[in-house]
Amino acid sequence: MSEHLRTMHNLLRTVRQTQGASDLILAVGRPPQLRLDTEIVPIEQPVLAAEDTRGLCMSILTDDQRQRFEREREIDLSYELAEVARFRVNIFQQRGSCSLVARIVMDQVPQFDALGLPPIVTELAGLRKGLVLITGPTGHGKSTSVASIIDYINHRRRCHIISIEDPIEYVHRHKLATIQQREVGLDTESFHAALRRVLRQAPDVIVIGEIRDLESAQAALTLAETGHLILATLHTSGAVESINRLIDMFPAEHSQQIRTQMSASLAAVLWQQLLPKAGGGLCLACEVMVTIPAIRALIRQGRIHEVYSLIQTGKKFGMITMEQSMEDLVACGRVDADWLGANYFDLGKKKKKGSSI
Repeated sequence: MSEHLRTMHNLLRTVRQTQGASDLILAVGRPPQLRLDTEIVPIEQPVLAAEDTRGLCMSILTDDQRQRFEREREIDLSYELAEVARFRVNIFQQRGSCSLVARIVMDQVPQFDALGLPPIVTELAGLRKGLVLITGPTGHGKSTSVASIIDYINHRRRCHIISIEDPIEYVHRHKLATIQQREVGLDTESFHAALRRVLRQAPDVIVIGEIRDLESAQAALTLAETGHLILATLHTSGAVESINRLIDMFPAEHSQQIRTQMSASLAAVLWQQLLPKAGGGLCLACEVMVTIPAIRALIRQGRIHEVYSLIQTGKKFGMITMEQSMEDLVACGRVDADWLGANYFDLGKKKKKGSSI
C-alpha cells in the first residue's frame, strides 16, 4: 500500500470516528478539513501542497478513473473502505491542482421518522405511478431521502426497481423487491443512455439520481406517464421553483405541451433543507406539494404562481410550506427561534428579503 493511500484511509477513518462529521475536504494551502454540522474544521495535519492533494486523490482511483479524470478534470465516484464506511467522492481540479470532497454514507438506510420526513412520504412511497421530485441544495440529504423511500418499497412490494446513480451511494440488498443499481461511468455511459433503454428492463420503479438536462427531464415525465413510479432529485429551492425549472428546461414553443404533460405525471414535490438543531446536530425542514386536481389545473393553465397558496392551505392533503415546517421545528424546540430569525425570517412577520424561502 502506498503512503498516499495509507494516509487517505487514515483521513477517511477520522471522518467516521468524529462525532458529527459528514465530509472530508482536501485543498491546496489548507490542512485536511472536516465538515462538522455547518462548520468547516481543520484536522491536526500539515498544510497540503499541490503534490500532496494530487497523490491523495489519485491513490483511490482505478486506472480507468484516472484516465477519465485527466480527460474531464473532475469525477464522481463511490469509495468503500472495508470495515469503516462507504463514501461519495468528488475529485475536481481548481487552479491547476486537485481537490477532493468525500461524504460519508451511513451503513444503514435511515427510516422516515429518523430523517424527519413528513408522514405523507409513506403515501408517496406507496404510489404505483407518477413523478416524485426530491429537491433542495447539494448536501441537504436528497439522496438519503430517496434511499429511504427505496428501502421502504423494498420491504413492502414485490417489484423491479432500476436505479441510475452518479455515483452509487447506498447499496441496497434484495428484499421483497429486486433492485438493480447502475452507476454512470461504470455500468452505463450516461443518464441519457440508461434512460433510453430502461423500459426494456421491465421496471416498476425507476430512480433517476439527478435531473440534469432536457433529456433526463423529458425521460422523467414520459416514463411517469407510462405507468411507472419515478423518483428523481433536482437542485431547486421550492416546489413552485421546481415546476418552473422543469418547464424552463424545454424550448419555449413547447411550454404548453410540457405543462399539460407535467399536470398529468407530476405526483409530488418535496423540498428539503437541513438546519442546525438546538443543542447541536442537524434536523430536516421540508416543504411538500401534492399534485391535487386544483394544482394540476393551475400547471396546465400556466398559473404556476398561484400554486403556493394551495400549498399553504393544503394541510389536509399532507402539504406544508417551508416556512410552516420551520415554525413547527421552532415550536417543538428543535430549532432556535433567534437563529431562524437571523437567517430566514422573524416568526409571524414578513419573509426576510433575499431568503431562499
